[in-house]
Amino acid sequence: MGKKLHYREDGTFTIVQFTDLHWQNGEPGDILTRLLMERVLEKTSPDLVIFTGDVIYSDNCTDPRQSFREAVSEVEFRGIPWAAVFGNHDTEHGITREELMDVQLEHEYCVSEAGPEELKGTGNFKLLIQDSGTGKPHHALYLLDSGSYSEIPNLEGYAWIGRDQIDWYTAQSTALKAANDGQPLPSLAFFHIPLPEYEEVWRKELCYGSKFEGVASAPINSGMFTAMVEMGDVVGTFCGHDHVNDYRGDLHGISLCYGRASGYQTYGREGFPRGARVIKLHKGAREFTTEIQLDDGTVIHEPQPHYPQGME
Repeated sequence: MGKKLHYREDGTFTIVQFTDLHWQNGEPGDILTRLLMERVLEKTSPDLVIFTGDVIYSDNCTDPRQSFREAVSEVEFRGIPWAAVFGNHDTEHGITREELMDVQLEHEYCVSEAGPEELKGTGNFKLLIQDSGTGKPHHALYLLDSGSYSEIPNLEGYAWIGRDQIDWYTAQSTALKAANDGQPLPSLAFFHIPLPEYEEVWRKELCYGSKFEGVASAPINSGMFTAMVEMGDVVGTFCGHDHVNDYRGDLHGISLCYGRASGYQTYGREGFPRGARVIKLHKGAREFTTEIQLDDGTVIHEPQPHYPQGME
């Protein structure tokens, strides 16, 4: 059933999303990234940290394993539960996803799981957030490996969440619904590469935040978003990958959210500070609230997501 987490006494649960650290070998840019994480963690005191891919830039890492340990060390040192999904740059050189997952699992406060071996990718798993008294889960978090690059001949571009991963998600969602008196269990999903619907929501709906580059999704649509709409449980998705996009928009009852790029060892944009996305869940509610914390301490508040009538 996955590792479980607990709400606070006030019924809230706070998640910090760091994305695209691109940690290398402890260069000055990496130190700036660490300072950003320190500031955000001090200000938010989260219950969980999720790294949504490209934690390291393996091409430039002398020792990818040690670079990953350094990248997550600030969170681990503070004793905060954390998990990570992989991006396209984590395992390009010198290390495999399986080996890097082993590095994750050596940490005391890591709540990641390698996931089913038969599925595409490494690190497809779910986390449950439960009431500390009754043990009843009120939210689920799905973490998915969105892959690196297409492996199909003559089809160039980024990879996508595969059919077997989608089938796994729908089976998990169905089981949780059955255990929740036939009601979908409100859920969030985290992965690195944005779904094609991130472009659609920008074109069709009211969005909050910035879009300074194209949506670098896969060249085909594998149907993950459709599955989430059909299952009726996922109310928000969170990705990284595109460093100068941080917008959020609602499409068919799901809030599609970019994180705010956190790493200084990679490209950015003048006047677009690094930061992190903060997500707050409330026990018993489908809705969540979210904001962006910038490196300088500025907080970008966003209107609370809204859902079509009957979905509350």
